[in-house]
Amino acid sequence: MYNPSAAGGAVNTEYGSRLFIYEVEGLRQNAETDNMGYPIRRSGSVLLTVPYSRMNQELQRITRLGGRIVSIRPYDGSVSNGKASSAEPQTVQSAEATQPMTQAQEKPAKKKDDGIPVNLYRPNNPYIGTCLSNEELVGEGGIGTVRHLIFDISGGDLHYVEGQSIGIIPEGVDAKGKPHKIRLYSIASTRHGDYVDDKTVSLCVRQLEYKHPESGETVYGVCSTYLKDLKPGDPVKITGPVGKEMLLPEDPEANIIMMATGTGIAPFRAYLWRMFKDKERAANPGYQFKGLAWLIFGIPLTPNVLYKEELEELREKYPDNLRITYAISREQKNPEGGRMYIQHRVAEHADEIWQMVKQEKTHTYICGLKGMEDGIDEAMAGAAAKEGITWKDYQRSIKERWHVETY
Repeated sequence: MYNPSAAGGAVNTEYGSRLFIYEVEGLRQNAETDNMGYPIRRSGSVLLTVPYSRMNQELQRITRLGGRIVSIRPYDGSVSNGKASSAEPQTVQSAEATQPMTQAQEKPAKKKDDGIPVNLYRPNNPYIGTCLSNEELVGEGGIGTVRHLIFDISGGDLHYVEGQSIGIIPEGVDAKGKPHKIRLYSIASTRHGDYVDDKTVSLCVRQLEYKHPESGETVYGVCSTYLKDLKPGDPVKITGPVGKEMLLPEDPEANIIMMATGTGIAPFRAYLWRMFKDKERAANPGYQFKGLAWLIFGIPLTPNVLYKEELEELREKYPDNLRITYAISREQKNPEGGRMYIQHRVAEHADEIWQMVKQEKTHTYICGLKGMEDGIDEAMAGAAAKEGITWKDYQRSIKERWHVETY
């Protein structure tokens, strides 16, 4: 899944010494109060690079978005090469169709080791992996093309955990003759890789395709097309890993609710493989999942159910621990007679989901198109209101258990 929310923001170095770094916690994005269009993370810390002339405006925006400024310091322009743990402002594009980006980037790893690898490889010194396989996931009669790619990472120190993302730097240059910037994608494999040998990392990537608003011609995404066309043996530039928002809890008895659209299935595939695949369970004797995993998956057509055979195999083998609910928009109808989207499935099961969410051991993960969030919140608000609880207030109180990564 392409993942702009974890990407770093553009830094305008022309301001020289009159740039300041804001470290901010708790930012959220609200379409009604923030019309700046920036894909800001809902939680965690971010670094904002702010010119002196906009310090007051940025302070007001941070306050409006519920953020808290932890520190402010001058930007000294320092850059660390290759592996590093210090903050390094980076320029990346927010999407393959050029969109404005916030000046936010993932908070680097703290000196105290928490066991989560972050930014082991950076854009100025990426890891050079090798494409091992590139397979189509969409069945006959489905819409678009989605690829499952496996990269060899055995030649370096690139490692990761479930729920993180890696960056890909496509070959070639942009319209201005400059090298392409990184695009971030959610990792679709467990920390041990698809071969459970700690030597690979996998992605689930849909080729971006849209109509140019003026010419009407079909435009294809730069990086997704580059990945679609990779052949076994081709080199690929990889950065990261990044991200701590979507990590699984260590408790094997936790309940895991997963809501995905399309390639938003990527991190959830990693979760489910870690929970239920035989070789994975053998490789992780300290993590034998015993809770309930519930996947609610939105897709347009049955042939677009990514990893369907493997999902059904796991559900059949672990019927008491794995539940899968599909929302197939062009084949199923919602109660009003329209298309069945993921938010309709959540509404259908809202009371049951609400009872689970109230349990301290339940973690909820949302990954995919941002448009589903309002419908999910509306369904949860209705269920919570039956007990006199305001959903938004409750949602803020469980931010450590309510994980969102949408685009």
